[in-house]
Amino acid sequence: MIDAGAGAGTVIVGGGTAGCVLAARLSADPDHIVCLLEAGPMWSAAAELPADLRLAGRMPIGPASPWVWRYPVRLADGPVAGNIVRGRVLGGSGAINGGYFVRALATDFAAWGRQCPEWTFDAVLPGFQQIERDLDYGAFPGHGDRGPIPVRRAVDPVPVSVEFATAAVAAGFPEIPDLNALPAAVPETGVGPVPCNVEAGMRAGSATEYLLPALARPNLTVLGSTMVTRIRFRGARVVGVDYVRDGRAGTVTAERVVLSAGAVESAALLLRSGIGPPEQLRALGIPVLRAAPVGAWFTDHPEVGIEYRGVAAPASDTVALEYVLALDDVEIRPYAVGFGPDPSTRRVGVALMRPHSAGELRLVSADPAVPPDIEYRYLAAEYDRERLRTAVGVVMEVLRGIPATEVPETRPDNSWLRANLGTSQHLSGTCPMGPASAESAVVDQWGRVHGLSGLTVADLSVVPVPLSRGPQATVLMIAERVAEHLLERM
Repeated sequence: MIDAGAGAGTVIVGGGTAGCVLAARLSADPDHIVCLLEAGPMWSAAAELPADLRLAGRMPIGPASPWVWRYPVRLADGPVAGNIVRGRVLGGSGAINGGYFVRALATDFAAWGRQCPEWTFDAVLPGFQQIERDLDYGAFPGHGDRGPIPVRRAVDPVPVSVEFATAAVAAGFPEIPDLNALPAAVPETGVGPVPCNVEAGMRAGSATEYLLPALARPNLTVLGSTMVTRIRFRGARVVGVDYVRDGRAGTVTAERVVLSAGAVESAALLLRSGIGPPEQLRALGIPVLRAAPVGAWFTDHPEVGIEYRGVAAPASDTVALEYVLALDDVEIRPYAVGFGPDPSTRRVGVALMRPHSAGELRLVSADPAVPPDIEYRYLAAEYDRERLRTAVGVVMEVLRGIPATEVPETRPDNSWLRANLGTSQHLSGTCPMGPASAESAVVDQWGRVHGLSGLTVADLSVVPVPLSRGPQATVLMIAERVAEHLLERM
């Protein structure tokens, strides 16, 4: 083990979904010293994790949760505000989420690959296969059956899920048995069970399946409760990071720094280190190292909620989402868990997966303790409003096909959309990939920050297009591919 004040071959900032994969993969080379710094707590074995982090039926993101970053945000113009949470714990948001593990669509990778040829669907498929141990479809084409992450659909879905799926099929929507199948077998409209990274009721994420089994390696150090405050450079070359741990400041020197702190914190750390829009940095007294459009564009999935009442109560001991209904660029989510004190209250989420509206993240202070300003600008595009209105109408028709339900009369005009607006908490794209000639690009197609040496970003912040599915599986794939690229060049 190395001391935090010593040097490392690679320092990884953030022990979340991507960071755990990178630390495990890079430290597999016994000659390479790796140091992972995580702002939240860590444990030495999966058995030590608190039940709220292990049990897949729990999502510990409430106001008292000690395992999240909490950020105030503006979702839309006017008084539409709220908070988002991201995981601040070993395993990151994958340690607190619902276990949804669906690959992004081939159409997403077609758009991604137009400027980044290494990210077409054919290019990324081996990465997806390497990750998974699909317990249902592992022997089928395009799948993996030997990877570290177990993937399974609900064996005995709860009545709420079955009712909705049955009503969707009765309404004429096709069944999709495997949402992670090869593109020819996955229509963009249909209903199917959600693949989840869950085994025996437990979350099986990158912390438990990648990192913790590697902790005994002598060339790997993992430090929890360690907040990285700034990246250090000598000229345009990275030389390490500054951190605060137990109230004391320190520095780790390194040949290479990989940011995997998530779309919010990776962007904020670049900005605090002088990489970003020059006017914004100068206004905060931050010396400009490199002009870059950090935080200038991001995307997420706006989601409106519809509540209705039924006979069978939602469950409390299952994953949050067992089935989804896909309508091209809209995902309809009949939640399997209860909302509110009334056990008969159910909720369907209507999420727009490829919105035309985009947001912006800006620093408001050079102080790492001050959260950035995050403005979503949801519903700014008429296309987004129209797609959500249409999708709400579809949901109402499906709900009316479920026996013994009370479906509220809903007129999804703009006022209703704003009143019921939320977010899927899938913020991405604050440091997007692209060639150096692209106005929007912060990193190249392997995550290397343009114009600087030794600095890589590998997490959801680098995704340059909206993703049509939730991001967890895609983030793991990104980490696998970037790790392989780094290993080839050590």
